[in-house]
Amino acid sequence: MASTHPGEPDLHVSDVDARLNRLRAGVLGANDGVVSVAGVLLGVVAATEHAGALAAAGVAALVAGALSMGTGEYVSVSTQSDTQRALLAKERRELAEMPEEELAELTAIYEAKGLSPQLARRVAVELTEHDALAAHAEAELGLDPEEFTSPWQAAAASTVAFTLGGLLPLLAVLLPPQPARVAVCVAAVVLALLVTGAVSARLGGAPAPRAVVRNVGGGLLAMAVTYGIGHLVGVAL
Repeated sequence: MASTHPGEPDLHVSDVDARLNRLRAGVLGANDGVVSVAGVLLGVVAATEHAGALAAAGVAALVAGALSMGTGEYVSVSTQSDTQRALLAKERRELAEMPEEELAELTAIYEAKGLSPQLARRVAVELTEHDALAAHAEAELGLDPEEFTSPWQAAAASTVAFTLGGLLPLLAVLLPPQPARVAVCVAAVVLALLVTGAVSARLGGAPAPRAVVRNVGGGLLAMAVTYGIGHLVGVAL
Protein backbone atom coordinates (compact mmCIF):
# COMPACT_ATOMS: atom_id res chain seq x y z
CA MET A 1 0.00 0.00 0.00
CA ALA A 2 1.48 3.32 -1.04
CA SER A 3 1.76 6.19 1.36
CA THR A 4 -0.74 9.00 0.99
CA HIS A 5 1.15 11.55 3.07
CA PRO A 6 4.18 13.55 1.93
CA GLY A 7 7.44 12.44 3.45
CA GLU A 8 6.24 8.97 4.43
CA PRO A 9 7.94 5.87 2.97
CA ASP A 10 6.11 3.92 0.30
CA LEU A 11 5.57 0.94 2.58
CA HIS A 12 2.64 -0.89 4.07
CA VAL A 13 2.28 -0.32 7.81
CA SER A 14 2.90 -4.02 8.46
CA ASP A 15 6.19 -3.77 6.52
CA VAL A 16 7.34 -0.89 8.71
CA ASP A 17 6.29 -2.71 11.87
CA ALA A 18 8.09 -5.86 10.76
CA ARG A 19 11.31 -3.96 10.06
CA LEU A 20 11.13 -2.14 13.38
CA ASN A 21 10.53 -5.41 15.20
CA ARG A 22 13.55 -6.99 13.52
CA LEU A 23 15.71 -4.00 14.35
CA ARG A 24 14.46 -3.97 17.94
CA ALA A 25 15.20 -7.70 18.25
CA GLY A 26 18.72 -7.05 16.97
CA VAL A 27 19.30 -4.29 19.51
CA LEU A 28 17.99 -6.46 22.34
CA GLY A 29 20.13 -9.38 21.15
CA ALA A 30 23.23 -7.20 21.27
CA ASN A 31 22.16 -5.98 24.71
CA ASP A 32 21.89 -9.59 25.92
CA GLY A 33 25.36 -10.31 24.57
CA VAL A 34 26.85 -7.35 26.40
CA VAL A 35 25.29 -8.20 29.76
CA SER A 36 25.69 -11.99 29.59
CA VAL A 37 29.33 -12.07 28.57
CA ALA A 38 30.25 -9.21 30.89
CA GLY A 39 28.60 -11.00 33.80
CA VAL A 40 30.49 -14.22 33.15
CA LEU A 41 33.81 -12.44 32.71
CA LEU A 42 33.50 -10.32 35.84
CA GLY A 43 32.57 -13.41 37.80
CA VAL A 44 35.75 -15.10 36.57
CA VAL A 45 37.85 -11.95 37.12
CA ALA A 46 36.74 -11.93 40.76
CA ALA A 47 37.83 -15.55 41.17
CA THR A 48 41.13 -15.55 39.27
CA GLU A 49 43.59 -13.26 37.50
CA HIS A 50 44.74 -15.93 35.05
CA ALA A 51 44.43 -14.53 31.51
CA GLY A 52 43.96 -17.98 29.98
CA ALA A 53 41.02 -18.73 32.25
CA LEU A 54 39.46 -15.37 31.37
CA ALA A 55 39.87 -15.97 27.64
CA ALA A 56 38.43 -19.48 27.86
CA ALA A 57 35.47 -18.38 29.95
CA GLY A 58 34.77 -15.36 27.74
CA VAL A 59 34.93 -17.25 24.46
CA ALA A 60 32.82 -20.08 25.89
CA ALA A 61 30.20 -17.60 27.13
CA LEU A 62 30.19 -15.81 23.79
CA VAL A 63 29.82 -18.94 21.66
CA ALA A 64 27.33 -20.68 23.95
CA GLY A 65 25.22 -17.55 24.32
CA ALA A 66 25.18 -16.81 20.59
CA LEU A 67 24.22 -20.39 19.71
CA SER A 68 21.58 -20.43 22.43
CA MET A 69 20.09 -17.18 21.14
CA GLY A 70 20.11 -18.44 17.56
CA THR A 71 18.57 -21.78 18.45
CA GLY A 72 15.92 -20.20 20.64
CA GLU A 73 14.99 -17.71 17.95
CA TYR A 74 14.79 -20.46 15.32
CA VAL A 75 12.50 -22.59 17.48
CA SER A 76 10.35 -19.61 18.45
CA VAL A 77 9.88 -18.30 14.91
CA SER A 78 9.34 -21.80 13.50
CA THR A 79 6.61 -22.44 16.06
CA GLN A 80 5.02 -19.08 15.28
CA SER A 81 5.12 -19.77 11.53
CA ASP A 82 3.63 -23.25 11.99
CA THR A 83 0.81 -21.78 14.05
CA GLN A 84 0.14 -19.07 11.47
CA ARG A 85 0.07 -21.59 8.62
CA ALA A 86 -2.33 -23.81 10.57
CA LEU A 87 -4.65 -20.85 11.18
CA LEU A 88 -4.55 -19.90 7.49
CA ALA A 89 -5.28 -23.50 6.46
CA LYS A 90 -8.28 -23.52 8.79
CA GLU A 91 -9.45 -20.22 7.30
CA ARG A 92 -9.15 -21.64 3.77
CA ARG A 93 -11.31 -24.63 4.74
CA GLU A 94 -13.94 -22.42 6.31
CA LEU A 95 -14.05 -20.16 3.25
CA ALA A 96 -14.51 -23.20 1.01
CA GLU A 97 -17.08 -24.95 3.19
CA MET A 98 -19.12 -22.03 4.59
CA PRO A 99 -18.59 -18.90 2.48
CA GLU A 100 -21.80 -17.19 3.60
CA GLU A 101 -21.03 -17.63 7.28
CA GLU A 102 -17.53 -16.28 6.71
CA LEU A 103 -18.89 -13.29 4.82
CA ALA A 104 -21.28 -12.57 7.69
CA GLU A 105 -18.40 -12.85 10.14
CA LEU A 106 -16.30 -10.40 8.13
CA THR A 107 -19.24 -8.00 7.94
CA ALA A 108 -19.69 -8.17 11.71
CA ILE A 109 -16.00 -7.36 12.23
CA TYR A 110 -16.30 -4.16 10.20
CA GLU A 111 -19.56 -3.25 11.93
CA ALA A 112 -17.77 -3.60 15.27
CA LYS A 113 -15.14 -1.17 13.99
CA GLY A 114 -17.81 1.48 13.47
CA LEU A 115 -19.10 1.03 9.92
CA SER A 116 -22.81 1.03 9.23
CA PRO A 117 -24.30 -2.42 8.48
CA GLN A 118 -24.77 -1.54 4.80
CA LEU A 119 -21.23 -0.20 4.35
CA ALA A 120 -19.72 -3.04 6.38
CA ARG A 121 -21.47 -5.55 4.13
CA ARG A 122 -20.30 -3.77 1.00
CA VAL A 123 -16.69 -3.61 2.23
CA ALA A 124 -16.79 -7.29 3.19
CA VAL A 125 -18.20 -8.31 -0.19
CA GLU A 126 -15.67 -6.28 -2.18
CA LEU A 127 -12.70 -7.49 -0.13
CA THR A 128 -13.90 -11.08 -0.40
CA GLU A 129 -14.21 -10.78 -4.16
CA HIS A 130 -10.71 -9.32 -4.38
CA ASP A 131 -8.94 -11.81 -2.07
CA ALA A 132 -11.09 -13.64 0.45
CA LEU A 133 -8.24 -15.30 2.34
CA ALA A 134 -6.23 -12.09 2.68
CA ALA A 135 -9.31 -10.18 3.86
CA HIS A 136 -10.19 -12.71 6.54
CA ALA A 137 -6.59 -13.30 7.59
CA GLU A 138 -6.04 -9.58 8.18
CA ALA A 139 -9.38 -8.86 9.85
CA GLU A 140 -9.68 -12.00 11.99
CA LEU A 141 -6.09 -13.06 12.61
CA GLY A 142 -3.98 -9.96 11.98
CA LEU A 143 -1.91 -11.92 9.45
CA ASP A 144 -0.66 -11.40 5.94
CA PRO A 145 -0.76 -14.74 4.04
CA GLU A 146 2.24 -13.65 1.98
CA GLU A 147 4.44 -12.56 4.90
CA PHE A 148 6.20 -15.13 7.05
CA THR A 149 9.40 -14.47 8.98
CA SER A 150 12.15 -16.89 8.02
CA PRO A 151 13.34 -18.81 11.10
CA TRP A 152 16.82 -19.10 9.57
CA GLN A 153 17.07 -15.35 9.08
CA ALA A 154 15.80 -14.71 12.60
CA ALA A 155 18.29 -17.21 14.04
CA ALA A 156 21.18 -15.70 12.08
CA ALA A 157 20.25 -12.16 13.12
CA SER A 158 20.05 -13.11 16.81
CA THR A 159 23.35 -15.00 16.65
CA VAL A 160 25.16 -12.11 14.99
CA ALA A 161 23.61 -9.50 17.31
CA PHE A 162 24.57 -11.44 20.44
CA THR A 163 28.10 -12.03 19.13
CA LEU A 164 28.67 -8.37 18.35
CA GLY A 165 27.39 -7.36 21.75
CA GLY A 166 29.42 -9.99 23.58
CA LEU A 167 32.66 -9.07 21.85
CA LEU A 168 32.70 -5.70 23.60
CA PRO A 169 33.11 -6.93 27.20
CA LEU A 170 35.38 -9.75 26.02
CA LEU A 171 37.84 -7.31 24.46
CA ALA A 172 37.39 -4.86 27.36
CA VAL A 173 38.59 -7.55 29.78
CA LEU A 174 41.31 -9.19 27.71
CA LEU A 175 43.06 -6.14 26.24
CA PRO A 176 43.72 -3.84 29.25
CA PRO A 177 46.36 -4.65 31.90
CA GLN A 178 45.15 -6.64 34.89
CA PRO A 179 44.56 -3.74 37.34
CA ALA A 180 42.29 -1.94 34.88
CA ARG A 181 40.22 -4.91 33.65
CA VAL A 182 37.19 -4.46 35.86
CA ALA A 183 37.02 -0.67 35.46
CA VAL A 184 37.41 -0.80 31.66
CA CYS A 185 34.84 -3.58 31.33
CA VAL A 186 32.27 -1.82 33.49
CA ALA A 187 32.79 1.47 31.66
CA ALA A 188 32.47 -0.20 28.25
CA VAL A 189 29.34 -2.08 29.29
CA VAL A 190 27.69 1.01 30.74
CA LEU A 191 28.38 2.94 27.54
CA ALA A 192 26.99 0.11 25.41
CA LEU A 193 23.88 -0.17 27.58
CA LEU A 194 23.34 3.58 27.31
CA VAL A 195 23.29 3.24 23.53
CA THR A 196 21.13 0.11 23.33
CA GLY A 197 18.70 1.48 25.91
CA ALA A 198 18.29 4.74 24.02
CA VAL A 199 17.92 2.99 20.65
CA SER A 200 15.39 0.47 21.90
CA ALA A 201 13.37 3.25 23.55
CA ARG A 202 13.36 5.27 20.35
CA LEU A 203 12.25 2.27 18.30
CA GLY A 204 9.48 1.54 20.77
CA GLY A 205 8.40 5.17 21.12
CA ALA A 206 9.10 5.13 24.88
CA PRO A 207 10.82 7.83 26.97
CA ALA A 208 14.58 7.36 26.55
CA PRO A 209 15.75 8.39 30.08
CA ARG A 210 13.61 5.79 31.83
CA ALA A 211 14.65 3.03 29.41
CA VAL A 212 18.32 3.95 29.72
CA VAL A 213 18.24 3.98 33.53
CA ARG A 214 16.44 0.62 33.53
CA ASN A 215 18.89 -0.88 31.07
CA VAL A 216 22.04 0.38 32.75
CA GLY A 217 20.72 -0.43 36.23
CA GLY A 218 19.91 -4.00 35.23
CA GLY A 219 23.33 -4.47 33.66
CA LEU A 220 25.13 -3.08 36.68
CA LEU A 221 23.12 -5.32 39.00
CA ALA A 222 23.93 -8.39 36.89
CA MET A 223 27.63 -7.57 36.89
CA ALA A 224 27.66 -6.86 40.63
CA VAL A 225 25.93 -10.16 41.45
CA THR A 226 28.20 -12.27 39.24
CA TYR A 227 31.31 -10.46 40.50
CA GLY A 228 30.25 -11.10 44.10
CA ILE A 229 29.55 -14.77 43.43
CA GLY A 230 32.87 -15.13 41.61
CA HIS A 231 34.68 -13.58 44.54
CA LEU A 232 33.03 -15.95 47.02
CA VAL A 233 33.85 -18.96 44.85
CA GLY A 234 37.43 -17.76 44.41
CA VAL A 235 37.89 -17.39 48.17
CA ALA A 236 36.36 -20.84 48.81
CA LEU A 237 38.70 -22.46 46.32
